[in-house]
Amino acid sequence: MVNNHPEEKYYQHTLKEEVTISGAGIHTGKSVTMRIKPAPGHHGIQFQRVDLPNQPTIKADVDNVVDTNRSTTIEANGGRVGTIEHLMAALTGMEIDNALIEINAEEVPILDGSAGEFIELLDKAGVTKQKEEKVYYKLHHNVSLEDPAKKVEMVALPYNGYRINTLIDFNSQVLGTQHADLKSLADFKAEIASCRTFCFFHELEALVNNNLIKGGDINNAIVVVDKQVDEEQVKRISKVFHKTDVKVSEAGILNNLTLRFPNEPARHKLLDVVGDLSLVGYPFKAHIIANRPGHSTNIKFAKKIKEHIKKYKYRENIPHYDPTLPPLLDIQQVENTLPHRFPFLLVDKIIELTDHHVVAIKNVTFNEPFFQGHFPSNSVMPGVLIVEALAQAGGFIAIPRDTTDKYDTYFLKIENCKFKQKVVPGDTLILKMELVSPIRRGICEMKGTAFVGDKLVAEAVLIAQIIKRTETL
Repeated sequence: MVNNHPEEKYYQHTLKEEVTISGAGIHTGKSVTMRIKPAPGHHGIQFQRVDLPNQPTIKADVDNVVDTNRSTTIEANGGRVGTIEHLMAALTGMEIDNALIEINAEEVPILDGSAGEFIELLDKAGVTKQKEEKVYYKLHHNVSLEDPAKKVEMVALPYNGYRINTLIDFNSQVLGTQHADLKSLADFKAEIASCRTFCFFHELEALVNNNLIKGGDINNAIVVVDKQVDEEQVKRISKVFHKTDVKVSEAGILNNLTLRFPNEPARHKLLDVVGDLSLVGYPFKAHIIANRPGHSTNIKFAKKIKEHIKKYKYRENIPHYDPTLPPLLDIQQVENTLPHRFPFLLVDKIIELTDHHVVAIKNVTFNEPFFQGHFPSNSVMPGVLIVEALAQAGGFIAIPRDTTDKYDTYFLKIENCKFKQKVVPGDTLILKMELVSPIRRGICEMKGTAFVGDKLVAEAVLIAQIIKRTETL
């Protein structure tokens, strides 16, 4: 987790109220209405095709991307939604983590070709902080992607923030070489959101012939004219746009469109990078440098970043143990809470304790009684006792504190239990237990992870029942 100040926490956000947006899809030309609704913590961004049987949901995740031809399309559970990148960029720019997007067609409306109108509506609805913590992941080394055929180079550098630099170069006399820079997401609304998509005039007929841009309009895209065109070509495109006054300006922009920034095309490419990289699925901090980016390479890059985060993800939550610091609870205080005693007391001290998680320490020595019979010539701590140690640590969350009553805890279920590495005499077990859901009727569900140093040795989801000592199971 990226956090320079241990006491500082980040939280997830959602909308205060729902937003309704209507328009046409740029490629399908179909009229579409979206309702963007608040969603609970850890929900993420999900689309729901309310026009289809069973109303399937599609998570906005790079693993669900199925097409990157001129836009980004996701598909899952029999539902498909295209051109999501501008909306995703707007949600990211507003730092909205959780939302349900009900949509009644297969493509997000293009509006003016930017994220500006999305931002305005989301801003008007308002954003609210949720109680769930937001964990930002950091990069452990540079993550890079090269596509020599497309002359694309992308790199993500470790950085305690979110910054993006883009460069575009289409060998165009009109556009030239352009750069754009986003120093922080706080600048997205003012500097990037209003920048519109663009294409070249010579691409239009090919797009039309491929059954694309049915919803295209000179008002939702910048059309760059960098090659000689005749009057007949302009007339054909005029019919596509259902306009009679289409013309080419001296600046090489169709219909005298005024650019919102001199480098608006480069800024729009940066907008696309923000939207496509939001599909990584994990909040992360990095400095992104993207030369000649496009949807296809953006998605390949997003997959590489996701793979990197998944590879190192477990390390982000490894508790730090400094044996020179006094414990939160020593062995005498541990005995005052837990009903266990030698030889089955498997927690030596507590170093962290909140209402939602606990970190405990177990020093494994050769004098443990179980080593006498468990692989005597090759001492290995039994896996079941590692799980038992985790469960005992979890007791400090489950058993009520500040009470004279005595409680016992009983296993009800162990799920997804995995052992990654053996534990031997001399190891110090760091035991972390986290609540998966609130405790109800004495039933406690916790996720447990056990480490030796920075290596994960075991993990499991444990479900237990807490009962007063005078009661029976």
